[in-house]
Amino acid sequence: MARLADYFVVIGFDHEKAREGISQGIILQRFPEKDWSDTPFIDGIEWFCQPQGWRLSSERQEPRFFVSILTDVDANPHYCSCLSFFETVSVTPSKPVDEEEETIEGEHVTAITTQHSSRSLNQHHTIKYAPKCLVLVSRLDYIETFRNCLGIIYSVYLESMQVPLETLIGNILGCIQVPPPGGPQVRFSIGAGDRQALQPPLSPTLPVTHTAVYLLFKQLGIRNVLVLFCAIMTENKILFQSRSYARLTDACRALTALMYPFKYSHVHIPLLPSYLVEVLSTPTPFVIGVHSSDVPELMDVIVADLDGGAIFVPDSVSLPLLPEPLLSHTTNCLSLILQSELSYADFAFPPLVTSRHSHPDLIDKEIRAVFLRTFAQLLQGYRTCLTIIRMVPKPVMTFHKAAFLGERGLIDCDFTTRLLDCMFFTAFVSERGPAWRACDQWDELYCELNELLRKEEQNPKTVLQHIQELAQDLYTNENPNRQPYVQKIIKPPEGAFARIHQPAFPKIDSEQVQTLINDGLAKHNLKSRLQSLKPLPPRIVPMGPQITNINDTRQIVSNSARRLEVLRSCINCIFENKISDARKTFPAVLRALTSRAERLALCTELGQHVVGNKAMLEHQQFDLVVRLMNCALQDGLATNEFGVAAALLPLSTAFCRKLCTGVIQFAYTCIQEHPVWQNQQFWEAAYYQDVQRDIKALYLESSSSNKYSNMGMSYHPSSPRGPNDLSNNNNTKDWTNRLPHSQEPTALEIAAEQMRLWGTIDPEKQKERISSEESTLYSQAIHYANRMVFLLVPLDVGGGKSHHRDKHHMEDERMSNSITNRSSVAESDSGDAESGFEETDPAGEVGATVIKTVSRFVDKVCTEGGVSSEHIRSLHQMIPGVVHIHIETLDAVHRESKRLPPIQKPKILTPNMLPGEEPMIEGLRAYLLPDGREEGTGGSMGGPPLLPTEGAIFLTNYRIIFKGTPLDPFACEQVVTRAFPITSLTKEKRITQHYLSHLDQWMQEGHQLRSSTFQLIRVAFDEEVTAENIECFRKLLHKLRHPDHILHHFAFCGQQMVPQPTNNENKGKNASLKGIAKKAFVKTARKAGFKQKTSSKRQKYVLNNSGAVTSMANKYMTSPGRMAMPFPENEDELSIDDFEVDIPSGVTPHVTDAKTLERLVERSYVRDWTRLGLAG
Repeated sequence: MARLADYFVVIGFDHEKAREGISQGIILQRFPEKDWSDTPFIDGIEWFCQPQGWRLSSERQEPRFFVSILTDVDANPHYCSCLSFFETVSVTPSKPVDEEEETIEGEHVTAITTQHSSRSLNQHHTIKYAPKCLVLVSRLDYIETFRNCLGIIYSVYLESMQVPLETLIGNILGCIQVPPPGGPQVRFSIGAGDRQALQPPLSPTLPVTHTAVYLLFKQLGIRNVLVLFCAIMTENKILFQSRSYARLTDACRALTALMYPFKYSHVHIPLLPSYLVEVLSTPTPFVIGVHSSDVPELMDVIVADLDGGAIFVPDSVSLPLLPEPLLSHTTNCLSLILQSELSYADFAFPPLVTSRHSHPDLIDKEIRAVFLRTFAQLLQGYRTCLTIIRMVPKPVMTFHKAAFLGERGLIDCDFTTRLLDCMFFTAFVSERGPAWRACDQWDELYCELNELLRKEEQNPKTVLQHIQELAQDLYTNENPNRQPYVQKIIKPPEGAFARIHQPAFPKIDSEQVQTLINDGLAKHNLKSRLQSLKPLPPRIVPMGPQITNINDTRQIVSNSARRLEVLRSCINCIFENKISDARKTFPAVLRALTSRAERLALCTELGQHVVGNKAMLEHQQFDLVVRLMNCALQDGLATNEFGVAAALLPLSTAFCRKLCTGVIQFAYTCIQEHPVWQNQQFWEAAYYQDVQRDIKALYLESSSSNKYSNMGMSYHPSSPRGPNDLSNNNNTKDWTNRLPHSQEPTALEIAAEQMRLWGTIDPEKQKERISSEESTLYSQAIHYANRMVFLLVPLDVGGGKSHHRDKHHMEDERMSNSITNRSSVAESDSGDAESGFEETDPAGEVGATVIKTVSRFVDKVCTEGGVSSEHIRSLHQMIPGVVHIHIETLDAVHRESKRLPPIQKPKILTPNMLPGEEPMIEGLRAYLLPDGREEGTGGSMGGPPLLPTEGAIFLTNYRIIFKGTPLDPFACEQVVTRAFPITSLTKEKRITQHYLSHLDQWMQEGHQLRSSTFQLIRVAFDEEVTAENIECFRKLLHKLRHPDHILHHFAFCGQQMVPQPTNNENKGKNASLKGIAKKAFVKTARKAGFKQKTSSKRQKYVLNNSGAVTSMANKYMTSPGRMAMPFPENEDELSIDDFEVDIPSGVTPHVTDAKTLERLVERSYVRDWTRLGLAG
């Protein structure tokens, strides 16, 4: 039982302050005069009775009624119902009348009463009207009852009825007791001949709106209200403006009521006084109502104009809307209710009944039913993602946000992501998460919505029917009594406020009011009468639909069975040390790991190959397993929406390899570059999942005994793995695999049973269970502190390189995680060598950062789980020692990982040369990439993919040649050769950042060469090829493609000697010095035993000019071979030095017979070239 009202307050204009030039209100009387023990009086209430300020009015105004909602420190609302009217006062100016002074300052204000009437005739007075307010303060939301009570008090005063006002006030405060929700109807009278009825709602959780929601849609429209709804659900600032106080209150109440089953937990002020307008600059979200004359200019506030029916969203506000198709479905349902004529507007013969004539109360409930269905549809499967971390003495639950977003396919939905991060969603989980509680309309709708949606798909006409059925339940909640009670309310006659001779509101006898309050409380103690009224009994909350069954997958054709078989076969080959067989299916496995099911299956398969505490692998086995783990973690969000990273946590501390005696490298040192390990939300979610698993095992006696009886060894807190990490790896992710293969109860069902039996358990047993749960939380906190240290401390912690790289480099490294750590070691060494700064102790900086991160995690999870302060203190003392010991261990691992033998690469295949063709540069190791044609990729043509191919690219004096073998193990015995003449090159393009899935690497440098022979060579250079070699290759390619003379082309170079272009500019006084130095070098070489090369002597047999081609046709000439195309003497130093390549000894110059040149000159195209001047 509760009081109808807590306080009655009379507030008037402060005439004393008015003499000082300050206009404000003052509390004239309040009843009771002492605060209630359970409800203290609210200070400053006078400001909310006149939101625009206390001002004298020159015109007589009608009485007004409005409600201000104030919130106390415990977030409980207090409804301040205010009836404001005006009393006549006389203003006596302190200056002569002819100095017309309009200000209040210096004026003497007195009330006109019968005693002052004779005296006032002798002075000049100005008639003003001062506001006075009658206020009822209550914790209950019965606005109409408060309106009636205050109206009766005002009517008795105004009509001078023979009813003491003390009686009315005392009865309101002490004699009327209101039953809780679900109680019977209360009929009462406050003593003025009135008859009133008060009906509590059926449910304490459903909001009561009457017609407020309907009025909001009528004022703003469907689209605007949906925008405001999305704004309040994503914690934006919302400001209502209107000239009506009642509209502001109703609009704020309606918008917060649409949030059900959520409760608004931020600043909520339906009527903001004008002197508190600076509150609108607060950075926190709010819903506030302000009079239209007091609206300031705001940059980040969404303003809704109730009078004009418009909203204003600033450009600086990011406002996500409901995800599709939910937004469209909600809009259509609202149109069915508010614009029912749309359904037959285009009919040739419209029905006789043009629209549904529903009462505003029913339309209000139908609108609320639409939003209730929207929430139930958006949150389908949310109970599957609830995680229990404590069952006793009271349940403590968390929500796995990443799992919900991933399973529902809402990862990219900004609205849902922001909704799950709101404060009121956390309160929603705490309030509605427990599995043993009283249920309401929301729980029933959530459980049966899927069945309703299936019926609506078959028959769309049932949508409106289902909405109306739900709306009827909401209407019955507010009006359970179908026979309305006819009330008798006293009201003043119309225009009574304008009477000229109206007495002032009398002073009320406080002692008489207090006596009536005390008598009423003693006489109307209804607790014994209402003992039969019990709250709704708690019951097991239905789970609702499973989150894995929500998304319709009937349209998806998947060959997951075949993929899983290939995955299982590849992993078996790895652990049977059949590396060659494993590599054949390895690319297919890597491609399959792009889906969620295959990634989780990989974790399961790897876990089955772990026996005991560790799984010692050979080097090649370790490399392949680490590649699989890195591939499973790639392209995943840092929030770990599918739980892959959590499933890999125990595996990363299980798989290892022996580097040398006493030095073991675990897999976690090779998967540290992924962003998921830096996200504290991931660690919290994984910790809570493991805690739920262990607490669930505490209450399953049979399974717990079987599980713990198999543990024959204990684990130190700093051990890399816990005792039951891998044995329960499949059970760790209950939210990802809830199959009906066993009758084992879920954690929520166990929690419901424990909550039901908690009151009947012996106190000693209760203490024992509380201690067991706390021990579970504490041990898992130790375990996860070690895991975080393992994955946050980098392998090369001594160099500190990983903490000084830029973000782009980190992303590249993450995507190209090397199989071993040789590449990262080399990069760290080079990074330290190139760094211009000398770091004193990078390991200390890294250690301090890790200690701070782990300590913050321990504080968060232990505080939420209710772990004792002693345990938390011991954890903080343990963490620094674990970090320092691990850093010392990693020093040896890092040192030994440098000594691993390099991986042997395949031998470069030398291409076959044409007659007269000679190599110009050594082959550069590269990969031939697919270029869009299916001939080499095994597409529609079938067969194994020939591309990408590993080999080398060669440059000769005639062609560009690539030769290599395919990376695909099934085609690696074949040879791929692609070539085209240099002179046919039409376009050369540089390519970067190409990913090779076969190697799990990103190639940083490559070239695309296109020729006029419809051939394309697209290559990516190996990491061992330096940038200087690539640049030399490109320069030489352009030199051969565009020679200095046409006779330098391959067609002419094999037939004659071309004269060397002379450069007289370089000949000077130092020419003789160069000759002397050359002779000195030759003499020294002869003394040392080196033989002088004679091939260079052939260069003197050259023609004097190019015009001698026809005149010397009958001469015999020696083919100069490669020396026929010398480099110009003015070439840059890099181009000359880097292109000096030794020619193999087996290559001999091509010698032609005597008739060859004569036949060549007689060709028709040679005569054409000569005629056009191209041969001269």
